[in-house]
Amino acid sequence: MKRSEAAPGKRVLVVDDSAFMRRLITEIVESREQFTVVGTAGDGADALAKVQGLRPDIVTLDVEMPGMGGLEALSRIMAEMPRPVVMLSAGGSDFSNSLTIRALELGAVDFVRKPSGPVSVDLSAIRGELLRALNAASLARASPGSSGLVATTREAGTMRGERHADAPAESAVVMAASTGGPRALSNLIPHLPRTLNAAVLIVQHMPADFLRTLADRLAQVSALPVRIARHGEPLLAGHVYIAPGSGHMWIERRDGKPVVRMDHGPAICGVRPSADPLFTSAAETFGRNTIGVVLTGMGRDGSEGLRAVRSAGGGAIVQDRASSTIYGMPRAALAAAGADRILAPRLVARAIDNLFARRRAVA
Repeated sequence: MKRSEAAPGKRVLVVDDSAFMRRLITEIVESREQFTVVGTAGDGADALAKVQGLRPDIVTLDVEMPGMGGLEALSRIMAEMPRPVVMLSAGGSDFSNSLTIRALELGAVDFVRKPSGPVSVDLSAIRGELLRALNAASLARASPGSSGLVATTREAGTMRGERHADAPAESAVVMAASTGGPRALSNLIPHLPRTLNAAVLIVQHMPADFLRTLADRLAQVSALPVRIARHGEPLLAGHVYIAPGSGHMWIERRDGKPVVRMDHGPAICGVRPSADPLFTSAAETFGRNTIGVVLTGMGRDGSEGLRAVRSAGGGAIVQDRASSTIYGMPRAALAAAGADRILAPRLVARAIDNLFARRRAVA
């Protein structure tokens, strides 16, 4: 069947200030019959006009452009004409990475690295990543964007009481996030109180250099210290640890104290790091003093781990459908384990407090 005779698929607007990149992206997009490029734009202002006039289902948007840049265009799109957006990022520098993380906080579904060297070398990887991101965007629920960051750095330093002195963790909150995760985390982590007497450990599916930028962003607005976890470091109450992108993160005890363990075993559920080892090892280490949180994302990572948490007597929180960019991971977790709470990210911190309080009350 010819493309013109095929059932209508997702209509894509390609936005990039480089004519070469517009051609390349168009060729990749149209290599799959379920996507059709309905137009291109060379800057943010042109993109807004094309979104309004062409009403595409998905937009691919360059992060850095002269004039109206990608972030301003994205903010306008999400506020005025919300739809799934995939960002194209140069990456490779702290500045570029920071812009990309900010785009995800504003509501972009995903991002793809642009070629960093000869296009012929990067083309295969770029093609696969772009088609994967477009597939995610085709399943995504777009909602009006917000900054995602609910507290300033100064406010985060004074939120809700004095932070516990550093002490070995006796309980843990473990979180799983994928597509849409940076936005969900930016709406969740700033609400965690300084008085939280648990270690918080997060698996977010994302390349390692972007994870470092995400950790820095969250640290600016969190009442708790946030950093990339390191193999062998002790787990302290009131600290937030993000798994590096290089391997799976586990919890184990050494000399009776909980520590982080990293390994480079094969992917689980198609991803590395996977949340399942983290959740399972947390349940084995802390038992009923564990709370598992499964946030937005494709696939089923975290579902078996959440079942292990509940089997150990721990609590379970799953992101609701309405606030999820992609409901795959939350839906799989609910099917496998059920949940004590089904909530938007901004409400999760209070639910964590309540679930720990219930456990203290019956101790």
